[in-house]
Amino acid sequence: MTDVLRVAQVDAGALSELLRRFGLRMECVAAGQSLPGSYWGEAEAGLVGATLYLRDDTPIHSVLHEACHFICMDAHRRDGLNRDAGGDDTEESAVCYLQILLAEHVDGMGGARMQNDMDRWGYSFRLGSARAWFEQDADDARTWLSANGLVDGQGKITWQVRQSA
Repeated sequence: MTDVLRVAQVDAGALSELLRRFGLRMECVAAGQSLPGSYWGEAEAGLVGATLYLRDDTPIHSVLHEACHFICMDAHRRDGLNRDAGGDDTEESAVCYLQILLAEHVDGMGGARMQNDMDRWGYSFRLGSARAWFEQDADDARTWLSANGLVDGQGKITWQVRQSA
């Protein structure tokens, strides 16, 4: 099992409150049960409508990644959401960038740990690591997040979800 931070290692109540700020409901699934709406299967978080499914062994990077897909998609896609968030490459970059920002709001995680966990899990970036990408190659993601009202002019989370396409 890859050494990444998992749901069982954080305060589930605080994680639920963080997700609730975006209109997401967290649903815990029993150990060994499949996760509804999981794109990748195994312990990866699942997303159906405004419900994020997870287990104790679900990686926090997966929880935040799926939450950020929900945040970054427009209202029309959120309405029909079941497993596949869709979106283009720039939106996917924005999702990755936003998950690093949100990691700062999870006790025990933080942005640096998120970047390390993304690398351990196998996320792939042109510059070879999540940190290098975040610091040197993520202008398109920041621009996209700002243009869609998800971060402000200082790059801070607005705690909103995307509304229009």
